[in-house]
Amino acid sequence: MLKPGSGPLWHGEWDEVVMIHFAVRPEVLQQHVPFELDVWEGEAFVSAVAFTLRGMKMKGRFGWLSPLIRPFVSHPFLNLRTYVRHAGESGIYFLAEWVPWVPTLLMARPMYGLPYRPGRLRYRHDVKSGHVSGQVRSDWGGGVLNYEGVFRGKPEAAEAGSLTEFLMERYTAFTQWKQRTKRFRVWHPPWLQQEIEVKIPTRTLLSETGDWADDARFMNAHASPGLPMVWMGAPDGLELGRDLG
Repeated sequence: MLKPGSGPLWHGEWDEVVMIHFAVRPEVLQQHVPFELDVWEGEAFVSAVAFTLRGMKMKGRFGWLSPLIRPFVSHPFLNLRTYVRHAGESGIYFLAEWVPWVPTLLMARPMYGLPYRPGRLRYRHDVKSGHVSGQVRSDWGGGVLNYEGVFRGKPEAAEAGSLTEFLMERYTAFTQWKQRTKRFRVWHPPWLQQEIEVKIPTRTLLSETGDWADDARFMNAHASPGLPMVWMGAPDGLELGRDLG
């Protein structure tokens, strides 16, 4: 994004983040993902990432739109992502993303190929007290994700070469919709994260994206104070099966 003409299209803040990680057998999950899975020691993973999006602004020649979209770009957000490889690089693929009823529901699919869905999201991510809880309820299927947890340790960068780094430090996303395959990149400083001891009383929300959820095994969870600056680039068109470098 630092190359001339390649700056971010958006920038904003991801605040008080919780990531809950599940292990899934690759042969079960692959049926639901149009890209090659990126596995760790033979395991595939899906992560539920809950955070609050704040102050997203458009940059460059589209910056004049920022005042118009300001009322709609600060809200809770949940993405359900897995880990893939395509076009010579590792990245993520979104199985689904839940947001409140906002205009981005209509923009995300055609522009980025992002699978936005309407939902009711309530978070209490209190980093200072060391407690987190949340509930996400789908408006379409009625599925629910409930969680609550307490922090362990203190925020620090993931150890190089660790599973935590594999799951958290991803800067490329691949999407597919109506036979259109796209890639976009993000940039932000490395996550400061700490493990949380979490309980998940209900996770029927996961099943709305496929029967892989029946195979999912909870692995661990992390919390982060968030990122004060995230850059998000424009999407590029790709072709499945072709290495575009």
